[in-house]
Amino acid sequence: MGVEELRATQVERLRWSLRHAYENVPFYRAAFDKAGVRPQDCETLADLARFPFTVKADLRANYPYGMFAVERERVRRIHASSGTTGVPTVVGYTQGDLDRWADLVARSIRAAGGRPGDVVHVAYGYGLFTGGLGAHYGAERLGCTVVPASGGVTSRQVQLIRDLGPRIIMVTPSYMLTLLDEFERQGVDPRSTSLEVGVFGAEPWTEEMRREIEGRFGIDAVDIYGLSEVMGPGVAQECVETKDGPHIWEDHFYPEVVDPVTGEVLPDGEEGELVFTSLTKEAMPVVRYRTRDLTRLLPGTARVFRRMAKVTGRSDDLVILRGVNLFPTQIEEIVLRTPGVAPHFQLRLTREGRLDALTVRAEARPDAAPEDRRAAEAAITAAVKDGIGVTVSVEVVDPETLERSVGKIRRIVDLRPR
Repeated sequence: MGVEELRATQVERLRWSLRHAYENVPFYRAAFDKAGVRPQDCETLADLARFPFTVKADLRANYPYGMFAVERERVRRIHASSGTTGVPTVVGYTQGDLDRWADLVARSIRAAGGRPGDVVHVAYGYGLFTGGLGAHYGAERLGCTVVPASGGVTSRQVQLIRDLGPRIIMVTPSYMLTLLDEFERQGVDPRSTSLEVGVFGAEPWTEEMRREIEGRFGIDAVDIYGLSEVMGPGVAQECVETKDGPHIWEDHFYPEVVDPVTGEVLPDGEEGELVFTSLTKEAMPVVRYRTRDLTRLLPGTARVFRRMAKVTGRSDDLVILRGVNLFPTQIEEIVLRTPGVAPHFQLRLTREGRLDALTVRAEARPDAAPEDRRAAEAAITAAVKDGIGVTVSVEVVDPETLERSVGKIRRIVDLRPR
């Protein structure tokens, strides 16, 4: 598909999706009316900026089925967020939605280097989380053999990888590091396995983490992007031949990047908050959904579709420490290049008097001597001060001290009084 054909397809599908949402979802009818717009007002892609945003709070306010655009009887599957910060966000799929989702994940796995007949080890969690089932059905749609390992029981995961010989693993990058630790604990060289490709998603990860995983495992590590409110994994995928950021499947999801404060649409290349409008979803269309992920839109390379730069953080994960903006990914880059520490860390926010304080807790590598730990603490402290401009405390703790993650890792522990 050339660019002109793609843009024409997007306009046609966008107008259908806006009309579908307006006619069938009371929330969108009220929101459009309040903003003074109608679906027919969208004649070009630029006209989308006139339409209101959707945020996660809107989904929670319409829990459980209020955002559905079809009769509940037409919904073939429901996924939901964990709901740890309130009621869950519920997402529904028609049979057509499930078929398109499987197609897009199959497209993603192929872009990552997968081919029919490959054995795919899926270590994303199954259940209401979209990761496991999304990866599973996409791999089957491509013609792969799926090992539905799910998450947890790390020693069993290592055994399955050794015995069943998968070529591809799909998992969160933080849990991949836990698997690496378990291989080494068992005395198995991670580079000796059958794995050649890792498809990692569900949380931000850095180029330093990519180098760590590729170096220790001897695989190609590529990024898959998605979120349940928009579909699940497979909204965008990094191509193995370029590894230069995920290509957004723009024939199904129209992306914008906006200023997180003003909501103004930013030109391609400028960093802001990623916003998606679904173009083909039947059960639950979303219009200008604010993901909170911070990134940039870039020209396509391996595919005609535009790319998104690696997510640098989330606007709601921003830590403002004594007036300085800080994201966990900035600390991750520093930890991963510091000798003597493992790629497991956590940020602990406390309050000392009237001032907030941040402690970086990082695990020592098993072979790190006491003097190595002290040197690492000093190096991280200096790098944060020099690179980010804020003073933090650093503790290098014993190996396997910090909580391991099966799904998305909890990087920030906020211990400040409310």
